[in-house]
Amino acid sequence: MKPLGPLPPEYAAQSGELRIGGRPAESWAAEAGTTPLFVYDFAIVAARIARFRAAMPAGLGLHYAIKANPFPPLVAAIAPLVDGLDVASRGEMVRALTVAPARALSFAGPGKRDDELAAAISEGVTLHLESDGEADRALAIADRLGVAPRLAVRVNPDLELRGAGMRMGGRPSPFGVDAERAAALVRRLRAAGADWRGWHCYAGSQSLDTLALIEVQAATVALAGRLSDEAGATPPLVNLGGGFGVPYFAGDRPIDVEAIGVGLVDALDRRAGSLADSAFALELGRWLVGDAGVYLTRVVDRKESRGETFLVVDGGLHHQLAASGNFGTVVRRNYPVAVAGRMGAPADDPVSVVGCLCTPLDRLADRVQLPRAGPGDLVAIFCAGAYGLTASPAAFLGHPPAAELLANA
Repeated sequence: MKPLGPLPPEYAAQSGELRIGGRPAESWAAEAGTTPLFVYDFAIVAARIARFRAAMPAGLGLHYAIKANPFPPLVAAIAPLVDGLDVASRGEMVRALTVAPARALSFAGPGKRDDELAAAISEGVTLHLESDGEADRALAIADRLGVAPRLAVRVNPDLELRGAGMRMGGRPSPFGVDAERAAALVRRLRAAGADWRGWHCYAGSQSLDTLALIEVQAATVALAGRLSDEAGATPPLVNLGGGFGVPYFAGDRPIDVEAIGVGLVDALDRRAGSLADSAFALELGRWLVGDAGVYLTRVVDRKESRGETFLVVDGGLHHQLAASGNFGTVVRRNYPVAVAGRMGAPADDPVSVVGCLCTPLDRLADRVQLPRAGPGDLVAIFCAGAYGLTASPAAFLGHPPAAELLANA
């Protein structure tokens, strides 16, 4: 048998029927009128934001990266509690503009089309430029529109985030302008009359190495100072990225956010003079919303095959790809999973939880010990608040989409 990942602390002590946002899991299924469904507990998100504010340097901005979970009611609830929304497509931008002013938005990501650049420039959204070519196109579009575009430069840093699930710096990359070329681009933007909004540096994501996060933030502050000296200008804002991970798998441990805050205070105290009047922000997604989500799927069949038992559920990787091990993981490991009606009961039934799709990849829990379950029981997949429904191949095989509900908003 293989181990399960650790339950988020908000659920670890529960016994009997799983409660999400203070309500039984079955009541959420009844409200949705169907399974599978995602339920997001906003109280968990709000508590994460409050913990961040208490731990970090005074005045540090917090941006929510919408790509982690763009569910409109969730984004609307988060928007008043953060200082900015970071988007990565025109669709996300349009959604964000319904709940936040354009000046609170930043738009990053490679491959922005001209229509996306034009829409962001027209609205007054800050574009995070990923290349010299994108800068050329943005300046030309702004000239045609007769406006000064709000442009920041995303830097491909000469450093990487150790222990990151996805490393996005320190190597050849489609993301950002190489650090050695970034200052020259800023000088060109300013000479062209653009409203330069600062630096964006994102070295990696899903890191559970507290020391590595402290080190990369200090290195990023130093890099921003060096680049600003070279550019001969003070950036209005330095977006330090994020990378805060959440525990998914057996052996994972949560990061020490308070220690990260102490380290960042020290790094900012030592920042270059060219950053003396700059604002700073962190961009977080997964750490804010990941633990807040639970994916509920109902057992359709209990099947015995050549000595193994399979719980066949009505959900699968078309809704929750990451839990199947097919979203960036090299070795297939198990997310935290429970039988929703038997929290805390003895886990003495060796099973695999498989989805309804016609592919052997559709396995939500691989050879685990759970309390005994059968047709009609709800299975809960935890850590489902980030990179769930919208990061999964929802159209695969034509099954209906999962429902989404928000608790404690």
